[in-house]
Amino acid sequence: MRKVSALLLASERRAISGLAGLYASRMLGLFMVLPVLTLYADALAGATPLLIGVALGIYGLTQACLQIPFGLLSDRFGRKRLIAIGLLLFAAGSVVAALADSIAGVIMGRALQGSGAVAAAIMALLADQTREQVRTAAMATIGLSIGLSFALAMVLGPWLAAWVGLAGVFWFTAALTLIGLLVLWRWIPPAPRRLKHRDVGMDRRQLRHVITRPDLWRLDLSIFTLHLLLMAIFVAVPFRLVEAGIRVEHHGLAYLGVMGAAFVLMIPMVIIAEKKQRMKLMCLLAIGAMVLSLASLGLPLSQGAGLFFWLLLFFTGFNLLEATLPSMLSKLAPAGAKGTAMGVYSTGQFLGAFLGGTLGGWLAHTWGLSAVFLGAATLALLWWIAMLSMPSPPPLSSEVVALSEEQTDTMDVLLERLADVAGVEDVMVVPEERLAYLKVNRQQLDQDALSRLLSPPKR
Repeated sequence: MRKVSALLLASERRAISGLAGLYASRMLGLFMVLPVLTLYADALAGATPLLIGVALGIYGLTQACLQIPFGLLSDRFGRKRLIAIGLLLFAAGSVVAALADSIAGVIMGRALQGSGAVAAAIMALLADQTREQVRTAAMATIGLSIGLSFALAMVLGPWLAAWVGLAGVFWFTAALTLIGLLVLWRWIPPAPRRLKHRDVGMDRRQLRHVITRPDLWRLDLSIFTLHLLLMAIFVAVPFRLVEAGIRVEHHGLAYLGVMGAAFVLMIPMVIIAEKKQRMKLMCLLAIGAMVLSLASLGLPLSQGAGLFFWLLLFFTGFNLLEATLPSMLSKLAPAGAKGTAMGVYSTGQFLGAFLGGTLGGWLAHTWGLSAVFLGAATLALLWWIAMLSMPSPPPLSSEVVALSEEQTDTMDVLLERLADVAGVEDVMVVPEERLAYLKVNRQQLDQDALSRLLSPPKR
C-alpha cells in the first residue's frame, strides 16, 4: 500500500473550504424561506395554503430530476463549468422570486433555483481535488457545512424577512450566489484531472443493482419521509409561533434555542449509535420521538411552553436521523457503489421535500393547521412500522486504496487475495483508476496482511 501523508495540501485546503462554502451558501438560500414564506405569502396574488406549500417544496422536484444529469454532464464537460451554470440558474431563480408579485411567480423562481442542481458536481470536484486518504474528512466537512447552513437559515430568515421583506430574502440569496461564482472562479483551484469516483459519483452500470436492494430502499424511504415531514410542518410551525405570542422578527431566536438544544441532545445518541453499534435502535427511537412530537403539535398539548418542548423533541429526532442515515448508507452500500447509492438517496430526499410541501399545503388548505401535524404523525408512524423489520447495519466502513501500476495487471488474482484478507467483506478493483474499493470490518481487519498485499512488488 502506498504511504502518503494525510496532511492537507494547500490546494486541498482551498478546494475544501471553497466547495463547502458553495454548498452551504446554496442550501442557505434554499432554506431561508422555510420559516418565513407561509407568513409573508398572503400578500402575493393568488396565494392559497396549497400553493404556498408547493412554493416551499417545488425546488425539490427540479433538484431531484436534474442532480444526476448535472453530475454526469460534469464528467463530460467539466466540473467548474457545470457548477457555474448551476449557480447562475440558482441566482436567476432568486431574482425571479424576488420580483414576483404572485405566488405563481414565487413557484417559478423556486423551481428555477432547484434546477441549478450542482450538489453531485460539487462532490465530484471535491473528489478530483483531494487524495483518497483525506477524502473522508473532506466529505465530512461538506456534511457539517450543510447542517450549519440549515441552522443559520432558520435564524437568519425570520430576521432578514422582518427587515427587508420576503423579496429581500430572495435578493440576498441572489447576491450570495454571485459571491459564490467569484469563489468558484478565483479561490477553488482547477481540477488536475476529471475521473469517475465511485465513492462519491454516479455509475450508471451500478444503478440497477443499487435501486433493487431492499436494505438500501429502506434508507431511501427514510430520507424521503424525513424531508417530507420537515417541509410539511413548516406550512404550520411559523403560525404556531405567532399563536404563542412570539413576534415574527424574534422567530429566529426561538429556532436558535430549539435547534441548539436539539444538537446538544443529539450528540450522545450519535456516539451510542456509532460506538455501541446501536444504529437501528437509535433510528427507531428518533422516528418514535418524531411521531410523538408531531401528534402532540396537532393537539392542545402544544400550547404555551409545550410548543417548544415538542419542537425540541422533533428536531432532536430529525438531527439524529440526518447524522445517522448517511452513515448507515455507507455501511450497507456495496464496495465501489457508495456514490451511486448516495445519488439515489439524495434523489429521494429532494422528492420528499417537494411532496412534503405540497402535502402540508393541501392538508392546511383542506382541514387546517392541526391536520398538517396529525397527517405528518400518521406518516411517521407508518415509517416507524416499516423500519421495525430492518436488520441492524453491519459494522462496516468504506476504504479506497491506491494500487501500483504493476498490481493492476493482475486484477483477478488481486481481487481474490483481497477477498481472502480477514475483515474484508467486499471488494471492487478498478484498473483504469488504479484503485481498490473495499468494505471492511475494522474490528476484524488484518491490517498487516492488507498492507503487505497492497505494497508495490519488489524489483
